[in-house]
Amino acid sequence: MSEAAGRLYRVALPMSVGFDHPAARRSTSDSLVLSLTVDGVTGLGECAPRSYVTGETTASVTEALRRVPLGPLFARLREVPPEELLARLREDGFEAAAGLDLTGAGPARPEGAPGAADGERPGARNNLVCLLETAVLDLLARRLCVPAADLLPVTGDAGPTLPVSQVLDLSIGVEEFLDTRGPFHFVKVKASQDIDRDVRTVTAIRDRLGPEVPVMVDANMSWTPATAVPYALRLRNAGAGLVEEPLPRRSWDDLRTLRRESGIRVMLDESVCTLADARTAVAAEACDAVNVRVAKVGGLLNAARLVAYARDAALGFQIGVQVAETGPLINAGRALAFRSPGALTVEAGQSDRFFPGPEMIVSPRPLVDRRANTLAPPPGPGFGMNLTPAADRWAVLTWADGHWNPTTPEENRP
Repeated sequence: MSEAAGRLYRVALPMSVGFDHPAARRSTSDSLVLSLTVDGVTGLGECAPRSYVTGETTASVTEALRRVPLGPLFARLREVPPEELLARLREDGFEAAAGLDLTGAGPARPEGAPGAADGERPGARNNLVCLLETAVLDLLARRLCVPAADLLPVTGDAGPTLPVSQVLDLSIGVEEFLDTRGPFHFVKVKASQDIDRDVRTVTAIRDRLGPEVPVMVDANMSWTPATAVPYALRLRNAGAGLVEEPLPRRSWDDLRTLRRESGIRVMLDESVCTLADARTAVAAEACDAVNVRVAKVGGLLNAARLVAYARDAALGFQIGVQVAETGPLINAGRALAFRSPGALTVEAGQSDRFFPGPEMIVSPRPLVDRRANTLAPPPGPGFGMNLTPAADRWAVLTWADGHWNPTTPEENRP
C-alpha cells in the first residue's frame, strides 16, 4: 500500500422499508463514503447530498471531488502533528487548514480573495466539505486514540444515553406507528398533501400519548404563504407544538408572519445551511429553532459552530440526520449530539430498519436501543467503525500516484 491513498464509494443500498415525505420518496440510500489512508492509518468520511437542500447530488459531489488535488491535504496530514492540525481546523476552518480551495479545486485562496461565486446557493459545497472533513477528523482521532466527540469544540456532555425522536413518515399509518415505534420521547410527523389527514394524525398521537410528548409537523417546504397560517392554527389546536420548514426555503418575511399570526413555533431546516443563514433567520424573527444536520451544514466543525450560535441566540436546536445515512455520517451526528446537551431532540436515523441484512457497509453497526429508544455514545477511536467487504462493490474512484482514477471491476470484487 502506498503511503497515501484514497477511495470513494457511491453507496446505493436498497432499503428494506421506504421513507416518504413531501420533498422526496426514498427506497435506496444515496451517499458517498470516503476512505483516506496515510502511513497505515485510515479515516472514513461520509456525506448524503440532497438536491432539494443544498443543490448537491452524489454525482455533482463526485465530480467536484475529482477536481480536488489531495496532495496538499496528504502533505499536511503527514507533516503537521495531529494536535496542531486539529487546532488549525477548529480555528481556520477545513479548507484553509487542509490547504485546499474547494471553490475551484485548486490551492488555498490567498487571504482576502473572493469566496463563492455570485448567486451561488448557500451551502453549495457543504457536502463536499463534509465528506473530506469527516474523513480527516476520523483519521486524526484514530491517531490520537480518542473518540471523535473529543475533537469537537462544543463544550458539555449530554450524559451516558440520549433519548431519540421517532419519525412518522408517509409510508406507515399512525396506528401502526403508535403500536410499534414506542416508547416515545419526541414525535416528528412528516406532512402529507392533505391537511385534514395531518390534523387527524396529530390528534391521534395526542389522544394516545397525552400532552407531555412534544409533537412537530415537518412540511418540507410544501405550504404556501396563503395556507401556512390556517394550517398552523389547525395543527396547533390539534396538539402540535412546532412546524418544521413549512414554506419555501428562506421565506423570511412569510415565516415571521406565520409565527406572529399563528403562535406556533417554527424550526428551520432547508433554510439554514450556513451560519449566515441562521443569523439572517434570527434577524428576521423567522424561527424559534434550527435543525443541525452534519452533511447539510458542511461537516462536524460547522455543525458545532451552529449549535454554539443557537445557544448564544437562545434558539432551540435539533441534532438531525439525512434519511438513509450508511456509515460514518451516522456516528458523526451522534458524536455531535453527545457534546451538545440541551437539544430539543436528537434523531438517530433508522439504519437498523433500512439495512438489516449483510449489505451494511460498516462494522460494527450503529445501534439504537429500540426497547428504550435511546442512544449510547459511539465507540472510538474516531467514529469507531471500519468498512466491510460489502463496501467494495460501491467503489467508484481510487486516488493513487497523485490522481483520481475510476476503479476497475477487479478492484470492486469482495
